[in-house]
Formats: sequence, C-alpha cells, structure tokens
Amino acid sequence: MTLDPDVEQLLRREIRRTDRSMKAVVNDALRLGLGARGKPPRSPRYRVEPHAFGLKPGLDRDRLNQLVDEMEAEETAGRHGR
Repeated sequence: MTLDPDVEQLLRREIRRTDRSMKAVVNDALRLGLGARGKPPRSPRYRVEPHAFGLKPGLDRDRLNQLVDEMEAEETAGRHGR
C-alpha cells in the first residue's frame, strides 16, 4: 500500500502523539473510517466524577446561593453606610 504524502504525515503525527505502533494507528483509523461511513460519529461516553467539597458542619449545600446573596447585601449596605 502506498500512502499519499499528506496521509503519511498525518499518520506519523498520530503515531508520535499517541506513542502507539503504526499497525495500531492504521487499524483504528480504518475501523473508524470504514465503520462510520454514513453514520454520525459517536461521542465518547460522558462520565461524572464526584468531588468531596469538604464543607464545614452546619453549611447547607442547597442554600449556598442564599448565603452569597446575604453576603452581597451586607457588603452593599456597608458601602452605603447603613
């Protein structure tokens, strides 16, 4: 098989980027190209990763917006000398 120069350049770039063998990159590209013809590309599965916020006891996560509103109101009142 002979590759066009632009395709060869793309292939070599992908090999360097992924640090995979030429065989693996070519096989994946062919699978993707041949299998996806006429089909919309499939998006990767979305994954949610939970995060522990470490809030202090007594803080209600569901009322944080209210807390911010109250703090902004206090700041505004302080600027106006109230």
